[in-house]
Amino acid sequence: MAGATATSYTDRVLRSDEIAEFSPEVIEEMKSHLAKYPADRTRSALIPLLFVVQRERGGWLDNPGINFLAQFLNLEVTDVWETATFYSMFNLRPVGRHHIQICKTLSCRIMGEPEITEHICSKLGIRPGETTEDGKFTVTMVECLGSCGTAPMMQIGFDYHEDLTVEKVDKILDSCQ
Repeated sequence: MAGATATSYTDRVLRSDEIAEFSPEVIEEMKSHLAKYPADRTRSALIPLLFVVQRERGGWLDNPGINFLAQFLNLEVTDVWETATFYSMFNLRPVGRHHIQICKTLSCRIMGEPEITEHICSKLGIRPGETTEDGKFTVTMVECLGSCGTAPMMQIGFDYHEDLTVEKVDKILDSCQ
């Protein structure tokens, strides 16, 4: 084998041995998530804990945060990365304050996603996968967000915006300023 090929996920992972530190309040929050699962099933808490680490590390998962979580759950670092890289809800690089995730699957495409995506990107001056220079917005194309009956749709943070039109998008983006 000549060597590993970087993918859209692995080319963004920077390996380090640094371990993140969290406040006592955040550690208690993590312990409260861990307490919801049997003692021999701590790995089951991985997804909620990844959300906590992502929130505390500025909206994305970095190597020190992943290293902390592996140590906290007594897992291999690769086990944590396996989960983090599988789900699109985890960010593997810094994102803007308003992370716009546009559904690109069939229902949304048929109902006008390409026009919505073009409008958002044109208005913000970026392409999918990019962040505005001021760090306010990141646009990401994602797989189905489960709102096919109200397509096209996008998610900003944890908020769904459905039945999108160009006019609706303008109001939403203006409210994010």
